Amino acid sequence: MTSYRSLSLWHDSAGDDFTSRSPLTGKVDAADVAIVGAGYTGLWTAYYLKRLQPDLRVVVIEAEVAGFGASGRNGGWATGEFAGNRSTMARRHGREPVVRLIREMFDTVDEIGRVIVEEGIDCHFDKGGILSFATNAAHVVRLQQELQYQRSWGLGEEDYRFLGPDVVDERARVAGSLGALSTPHAAAIHPARLVRGLATAVERKGVTIFENSRAIRVDINGVVTEHGMIRARVVLRCTEAFTRHLPGQRRTYLPVYSLMIATEPLGDSFWRNIGFGRREVFNDARHLVIYGQRTLDGRLAFGGRGGRYHFGSLVDPSLDRQPRVHEAVARILHKLFPAAAGARITHTWGGAVAIPRDWRPAVVFDRNTGFGYAGGYVGEGVAASNLAGRTLADLVLNRDSDLIKLPWVQHQARPWEPEPLRFIGVNAAIRLAPIADRIEARTGRPSRFMGGLLDTLTGR
Repeated sequence: MTSYRSLSLWHDSAGDDFTSRSPLTGKVDAADVAIVGAGYTGLWTAYYLKRLQPDLRVVVIEAEVAGFGASGRNGGWATGEFAGNRSTMARRHGREPVVRLIREMFDTVDEIGRVIVEEGIDCHFDKGGILSFATNAAHVVRLQQELQYQRSWGLGEEDYRFLGPDVVDERARVAGSLGALSTPHAAAIHPARLVRGLATAVERKGVTIFENSRAIRVDINGVVTEHGMIRARVVLRCTEAFTRHLPGQRRTYLPVYSLMIATEPLGDSFWRNIGFGRREVFNDARHLVIYGQRTLDGRLAFGGRGGRYHFGSLVDPSLDRQPRVHEAVARILHKLFPAAAGARITHTWGGAVAIPRDWRPAVVFDRNTGFGYAGGYVGEGVAASNLAGRTLADLVLNRDSDLIKLPWVQHQARPWEPEPLRFIGVNAAIRLAPIADRIEARTGRPSRFMGGLLDTLTGR
C-alpha cells in the first residue's frame, strides 16, 4: 500500500507524507534487541530501552510504515484504564498489586504528556478526562454502580465522580443527558501524530527502523522477513491484531473491527453550544462500545465497535470500511448531537482490536530464550502500550523495578477456540450488545439477563 494518508482522518492530517524508510534486505547480526512492529508498543519499548541503556543496538521491523495499524487510527483516547477483570486478577495476585496497576495506569497518562513535551511531539495532547454519559435511566443505574465499584478499589472523588445533568451540562452537552461519570485520568490525542513523532524520537536515539519489511517468522532464533533476516539476543513481538499473520498465532488474539467517522470542522457556534472546551473524550453507558472526541480543528471524531468478527481471524484492508456499520455509527452520533446531523462526514475508516481469550493484556518475557511480547489491549492500548513498553524494557535489562511485579507481567491467556466455534460464539456475543441496549432504552432498566450474559462473554 502506498496511499497511507487515505487510511484515516489521523493519517490524512498527520502533517507527514509517509515516505517509507528503507526495507530490510540481507542479514543483520549486530542487533541486541529486534522488535517486530512499529506501533505504540514496539516504539515505546525501543524508546525506553535506549533511554535506559543508550549503547544498546535496537532494530525495529515494520510490515508497512510506523503507525499503519491501530496506533495510527484509534479513537485518540490515552486513558488510564486497562482491560480485564480486576477481581480475577486479585484472586491470583492479591488486591494490592491490582491497585498498583490501576495507579500506574493513571500515572501513565502524565508520563505520555511528559515525553511528548520533552521530545517535541505535536500530537494535540489535552488532558480533559473522560465523560461517560447516561442517556437513559438504565445508564444512570449502571454508572452509579460503576462509581461504587471504583470506590471499592479505594478510588476517591479525585478519581471518579458522578455529575448531575446540570453540572455536566456546564462542561458538555449531549441530547438526553441525565448526568455523567467523570474521571480526569485521560487525554485526547492525535494518534498518528503521536506514533509518527515517536518513531522520529527513537531514531534520534539511534534506533534503526526498517519499513515495508513483513515478518514471516518471529521466534527465539530471530526475525525472518520477505527479503532479509535479523539475529538478536532479544526478540520482542509487538504486533497486536496483526499477530494472526504469524505462524501458529491465529488463535492468540481475536481481531474484532472497530469503525470510525469524522465530521467536517463544526465551527465556533456549534462548540459554544455543545461545550467540550477541555476536549474531554466521551462515551455513554450503552453495552455497544462507542467513543468520541472533539479534535483540535473542531471535528467530531466518533467510533463504535459494531464490526463483525470475520472467519479465521481475518484482518484485511477491505474490512476497514463497512458502509452499513459506518452508517450505524453516524446515526448514534446524530442522536447524541442532533446539531451535527447536517455536517458532512469527511472520513470513514476502521481497524482491528486485539482481544485475548480472557480479555486481559499481558507483558511477557523469557530471560532464558530472550523472547518476549506485549499486547492484547482490547482497544485500550494508547496509554497501556506506554506502560507495557516501560515494563518490557525493565524485563529485558533485568531491572528490579516495581513495574515487573505488576499482575499483567508473565500472564498468558489460553488460545481462542478453533473455528467454527470462534466465529459462531463471538458474533453471537457481538449481536447481544445492541439487543441489550434496545431493551434498556425501552424499559429504562438495566437488562440483567442480556447484559449479564454479555458481561460474562466479554470478561467484565
